[in-house]
Amino acid sequence: MIPRVHKRGSNTFGLLIYLYGKGTHEEHVDPHLVAAWDSFAPDPGRDPQATKRQLQQLLDQPVQTLAESRRPAKHVWHLSVRAAPDDPVLSDEQWGEIARRMVAATGIAPAADEAGCRWAAVRHADDHIHIIATLVREDGRRPRLNNDAKRSQAEARLIEAEYGLKQLSTGDGTAAQRPTSAERHKAQRQGRERTAREELRESVRRAVAGARSDEEFFHRLAAAGLLIRKRAAPSDNLLGYKVALPDDLNKDGEPVFYPGARLAPDLSLPRIRERWSGDAQDVPAARREEAIRTGPGSPASARRGTASAVWQAVLVVDHGEDGVAAAHIAAVGEVLDALAKTSAAHTRRELHDAATAFERASRSHVRAVRGHDRALRQAARDLVQGGPALGRGEDGATTAMAIDMLFFLITATAHWHSRKGHAQQAEAATRAAEHLRTAYQAASAQPLGVLYQRGRRLSRPMLQRQTALLRKALPELAEQILAEPGWYALAATIREAEAAGHDPAALLSDVAARRELGTADSISDVLVWRMRRTADLPADASQLPETSTAANRSATRRATTRPSAPGRRRSGEESPRQAR
Repeated sequence: MIPRVHKRGSNTFGLLIYLYGKGTHEEHVDPHLVAAWDSFAPDPGRDPQATKRQLQQLLDQPVQTLAESRRPAKHVWHLSVRAAPDDPVLSDEQWGEIARRMVAATGIAPAADEAGCRWAAVRHADDHIHIIATLVREDGRRPRLNNDAKRSQAEARLIEAEYGLKQLSTGDGTAAQRPTSAERHKAQRQGRERTAREELRESVRRAVAGARSDEEFFHRLAAAGLLIRKRAAPSDNLLGYKVALPDDLNKDGEPVFYPGARLAPDLSLPRIRERWSGDAQDVPAARREEAIRTGPGSPASARRGTASAVWQAVLVVDHGEDGVAAAHIAAVGEVLDALAKTSAAHTRRELHDAATAFERASRSHVRAVRGHDRALRQAARDLVQGGPALGRGEDGATTAMAIDMLFFLITATAHWHSRKGHAQQAEAATRAAEHLRTAYQAASAQPLGVLYQRGRRLSRPMLQRQTALLRKALPELAEQILAEPGWYALAATIREAEAAGHDPAALLSDVAARRELGTADSISDVLVWRMRRTADLPADASQLPETSTAANRSATRRATTRPSAPGRRRSGEESPRQAR
């Protein structure tokens, strides 16, 4: 159940016309009263003798009895209460009781207070009601409405439990403002899937990702095609900004501008500047070496760097101080925005949805301590500057690697928010993780398929040797891994790591111990990407020769001198168990 306190107004009759009208798209059906301050209040919806003007005059009567100088300028209070989409349709009697509880909880008409404000609850749809009240009590005093929005939310949670409705989470004031009904209807008229506010919020988020200065931020906004208005002090210091879509016009044909703070609490100019205030201006030496190895500014290089930065951030979110963890969580939102912006077609939709869902999880009342999140912000910057990935070869494989690491970071974020009691943020992070899971499946299919085929073509002695190695290195996980289809891809990766001079047993133990694996769909997949990143192996194995290196031949010879693992031979293609 979603209560929403609307802006106060000064026109009681105008609001009644809307509540009893047909709506902008004929969406209002059978408008009528379900409850009011007086059981004999006129109902223009059901009583042909009653009028909206009569109801307005009765509601406004306590206001009109005051001297004009004492009347509040904004005397109309408006609350809408909407059921969740999956909730059953409630009766008029049930909605009437809900209305009485809401006006009591918010302070409009406290229970057993006969001098409370006058109010009326109008139902014009199955799933919601509107409550209108005038803000002068019968005794001429003003009602106490401190925290009326929070109190309505608290009452809604009680109502949900008592009525068996879907249990929603109470907001904490850090969510972005929802589009208004007028904005949604305008978007429908214009044939837009989203409102202008939602489109602008996404464009501004992407412009922020990895930016380092006001100039770069505004350049990105302009490049995205947005109209920009800047607000400056008399000293010419920039104080704020507004943005608009060129084709989103008001009734006078002028663009509708939104300040950054109205798009989201962390998109005001002062809050945006906090992000780059702690940034290092030089790229770390390790990142420069990575760029040299795979090509400066390449999408693959950016994704490898992202995987490394995300891997370190998981440890911070799990064990770091709250302010530092909050900074990393905010920065991972930038990484998701940058990855979605530069993703290939087959992963773009899910990555976009992941970034949109995670936007809610990126903010809380825990104030971020900036500066510690440099690596993630640099990763976002590298993704943007690296440009779109083709989705094939090393680009596609490193995308799968980055998504795999991000899944664990966002899962850790969901756990962090749950521990702090941030219900909405935890739920948003969980939804983002599900979108990442789907994106990973699309991104990883081709590169893991190549590794799978290579693993299937390994000699029987080599597979037996690697099976023994796995059981020794990871005794508690070995049997589960050997039962997974991804075992062959892991076997191929172990062979490559050994050929590159690594100790595969030590490498396996190291990457498995760094983070829990219980949330993984396939442990072998996770170990593949962790090993390839840690051992600096190409993410796209199709670039490598099959068995041409002397090290591989030597490894095969060594395997033939070791005892074979138990198992019996069969004709035809071997199953994973038979190969072991």
